[in-house]
Amino acid sequence: MNPRLSQAPACVWTLMLALLAASLLLWPLAGVAAGDTLGAQARALQRAQQAVVGVQAVAVEGARSARTLGRARQGSGVLISQDGLVLTIGYLVLEAEQVVLLRDDGQPVPARVVGYDVATGFGLLQALAPLGLEPVPLGRADRLDPQVPLMVASGGDDSAVSMAQLVSRRPFSGYWEYHLDTALFTAPPRRDHSGAGLFNAAGELVGIGSLMVADAAGPSSGSPGPRRSGNMFVPVDLLVPILADMRQQGFGAASQRAWLGVNCAEMEGRIRVVRVNDDSPADVAGLEVGDRILRIDGTEVQTLAALWQALWAGGAPEREINLLIERADQQQTLKVYSVDRMKTLKRSQGI
Repeated sequence: MNPRLSQAPACVWTLMLALLAASLLLWPLAGVAAGDTLGAQARALQRAQQAVVGVQAVAVEGARSARTLGRARQGSGVLISQDGLVLTIGYLVLEAEQVVLLRDDGQPVPARVVGYDVATGFGLLQALAPLGLEPVPLGRADRLDPQVPLMVASGGDDSAVSMAQLVSRRPFSGYWEYHLDTALFTAPPRRDHSGAGLFNAAGELVGIGSLMVADAAGPSSGSPGPRRSGNMFVPVDLLVPILADMRQQGFGAASQRAWLGVNCAEMEGRIRVVRVNDDSPADVAGLEVGDRILRIDGTEVQTLAALWQALWAGGAPEREINLLIERADQQQTLKVYSVDRMKTLKRSQGI
């Protein structure tokens, strides 16, 4: 039996029974014994929980990402194929030179980075020795019923499982030049969210953990009362179209996109620069913290989504970009020469 189950069987099985009971209430199955259904779904959820492994990574010396993420990182990943592919969140393994997977029994298994997809945020690993685990099937995040509880599972030394509710499904824009047309938001929050697996009641993987958020319901939910904190998960629906490319070249086509090297935030209907990466295109062009970005190549931008989408849709990854900014109540135009984001990432020698 899985050590996690043997160490805390009451907690795990209580969680699983709650998930199963809720799903059966919403999905009555005519002609099928309830006991058979419970047994099959319990086995599927147990398999899902066992397929979650710990991920420990160390970035290469001089990695740009180490300035914000540190060189040593840890989180979780989910085994998704018989040949040892593990899906995780990309920032854990970004510019990594060493990666180790941790099974439930604490046994380390070396792994290599197969790919990092900038557009989705997914990371893909390959175990270099048998994990001895059964992979989980991919589900459909777009078919999730908000009334049916979900299971969140993390791996590693502090592995844990818990129930979660799908609070909202909406676009997400990150301050670090990142945008998803659809992301999953759940509650209650988990601090061990990095690379954690989000599973439906059938034990299928539907999302990979990325962030903690202050308001899972979103600003336009209209729900009364205080904001509800939670987590953001990247839906696995985004993996299917790019999985072959990630296996072959390490990223999907949309990851070859323009990069400025700037962090921005929405403030009072304007886009304000909050950080400029050293030696980035934005830094070289003279962009400064506190600048307000008004237009990009003539297109007005008032949201992060509009800014990033205009940047990526404006042409080749490496090109001249005109930014109309406001600084000290004065407008000026800066010429920024963007670079291909994938070319900025350091890789371990021989990988």
